[in-house]
Amino acid sequence: MPSKIVVIQGHPDCAPERFCRALADAYARGAASAGHEVRRIDVASLDFPLLRTQTDFERGIVPPAIAEAQETIRWADHLTFVYPLWLGDAPALLKGFIEQTFRPGFALRYREGRLPYGLLKGKSARLIVTMGMPALVYRFYFFAHGLRNLERNVLSYAGVSPVRDTLIGSIKSMDRATCEGWLATAESLGRRGV
Repeated sequence: MPSKIVVIQGHPDCAPERFCRALADAYARGAASAGHEVRRIDVASLDFPLLRTQTDFERGIVPPAIAEAQETIRWADHLTFVYPLWLGDAPALLKGFIEQTFRPGFALRYREGRLPYGLLKGKSARLIVTMGMPALVYRFYFFAHGLRNLERNVLSYAGVSPVRDTLIGSIKSMDRATCEGWLATAESLGRRGV
């Protein structure tokens, strides 16, 4: 059954030759070819400040670019994040976007003495992450700590489930055939809407 998908391009570099951009394009192309409605958010092109206080996070004015992103995420059934691993985690710009976007009132409702209530229930997510190290090293030696933080402490708390991941390692030594294989995988994931 066709769904509404938002592809969130989290690479902070707008250069078109970035592999994350090709992966996001392949995923979106596959989704559209299967009849899914697709919208995109390119974090690198958005203008927003970083949050600096708890008060700003909880009650600050939402910048226009973030408000538009929230509406797109609210519209979607499925969220696909595509980003590179930098120092074991998402790049700072993507983390800043997530902090701005997944605020109380949009992603969470705080309840005194209880865990927050996730306001994004009914949505699923896919995280497509590229990295220089082998993916198995990140997953099993480093326990995919940055990925787990986004999965468990942001998306799951907000009610997003299931959250699946695709880790693409050794990106700098990848040959053309392997790159093409990953692009085909991303397109297939998009067609399936997962």
